[in-house]
Amino acid sequence: MKKTTFLAVFAGFMSTMPFVSDAAYPVYNPQQLARQGYVINTYPQQNVRYNGNGRYYQQPQMVGRTNITTQQMVAASAVNGRPMGTRVAATNPNRITGSLPRVGSSATNAGRQYYQSSDYDRLADSGLYVGLSAGYSTMIKGGMSADYAGEQNSFFAPGSFQESDFKHDSVIPLQISVGAAINSDVRVDFSYLRYSGLSYADTVQTFTGDGYVDASVSGGAITSNVTMLNVYYNIDSFTGNVMGGSLRPYVGAGVGMALNTIADYVVFDNTFYDETPDGLGPAYVDAGKLTAISDVFAYHNGGTMEQLAFQLEGGVTTSMNDGLKLDFFVRYANLGKVKTSGSIIVSQTEWLSDGAGGEYEAPYDSVFHYTNWQESGTLSSLDVGVRLRLEF
Repeated sequence: MKKTTFLAVFAGFMSTMPFVSDAAYPVYNPQQLARQGYVINTYPQQNVRYNGNGRYYQQPQMVGRTNITTQQMVAASAVNGRPMGTRVAATNPNRITGSLPRVGSSATNAGRQYYQSSDYDRLADSGLYVGLSAGYSTMIKGGMSADYAGEQNSFFAPGSFQESDFKHDSVIPLQISVGAAINSDVRVDFSYLRYSGLSYADTVQTFTGDGYVDASVSGGAITSNVTMLNVYYNIDSFTGNVMGGSLRPYVGAGVGMALNTIADYVVFDNTFYDETPDGLGPAYVDAGKLTAISDVFAYHNGGTMEQLAFQLEGGVTTSMNDGLKLDFFVRYANLGKVKTSGSIIVSQTEWLSDGAGGEYEAPYDSVFHYTNWQESGTLSSLDVGVRLRLEF
C-alpha cells in the first residue's frame, strides 16, 4: 500500500513539472512561447555531439521555418510578468580583469595609495645598504664675530676685529652612509659627513684706536666632520606616484655630533701708526725712543670644538639595475659653532728716533702674546646633491 501511494504521488509531481518550469522560467521556455503563437526552430536529434566534459549538446541546423526574434522574446517575457532587460555590466563587478588598480579608501582617491606590485617592488627599500653622496653647498650661512666685543679695551689687541663673513669658493660635502630599511616606508642609517673649503674673508675691519681700517687675512680654513643618525620616510603614500612611479619622494632628519675646526690664520695690518706724543713727530722724541709702529702681523691660533648638529633633507629616489638606487636631495645642515682658542701672537715692526729729527727701523721685531681673544660663529649650509645607494 505504501509503495502504491508513493508511486502515485511521484507520477503526479512529474506531470506538473512542465507547468512549474513554465512559471519559473517563462523567458527561456519554448513550450510556453509556442502556446502564445510564436514559432520555434527545432533541431534533429541525430546531430548530438559529446563535448568531452560529460555533457552533450545539439548541433543546430536550420529547417526553413521562421526564427523567433529578440523583440518577440521581450514581448513574451513581458506577457509572463518577467520582463527581459538588456544585459549590462555590473557597476562594481566582483571579477577584476586587466591591471589591478591602486587601492584607496574611496573613489575620491583618499587614503593610502599602493603601487602595483611591479612598480612597488622596484622602488621599495629592502635590507642593508651602503651609500655615497656628493653635494654642492649653494648657500653658507654664518660668519665669525668677536666674543670680546662688549668688554673693556676689547679691541686693544692688534689684529682683533668685529666680524667677518665666511669665504667659500666651492664647498663639496661628501657623505658615507650605512643603513637598513625598517619597512617599505622607513629606513635608518648612520652617516659620516665632511665639509671643507670654508675660510675667513680676504679682509676684516681691525681697530686702530681711533677707528677701523681694512686688514688682509690669510689662512683660517674651516672643516666640519659630522656623524649623524638619520631617519628617512617615503611620502609617496601622500603625494601619489611621481612620473608614473619612477620617482619616489621622501623626507628625512638626522641628529649627531659635529667636530668643527678652524685653522690658524694671520691678520696683516700695513697701517703706519704714529706713536709720538700728540703726533709731534720724531723731532720731539729722544734718540732711541719709539716713534711709530708698522707691519703688524697678528697670528690667531685656531681651535676645535664638538657641537650638536642636525640636518633636514628632502628628495626623490629612483631605481637602477642590480640593487642600485639614486637619491636626488636638498639638505639643510646646522653644524653648530666654530671657535678659535683666543690666543693672538702679535709681531710688529717698530721705528725709533735718531735724535736728529728722523727715525729708523728697529733691528728687532717686537712680539706680544694676548689671550682670551676668542672669535666664534655659527656654521650652517644648504646643499643640493645626489646619493648612490647599493642594497644587499
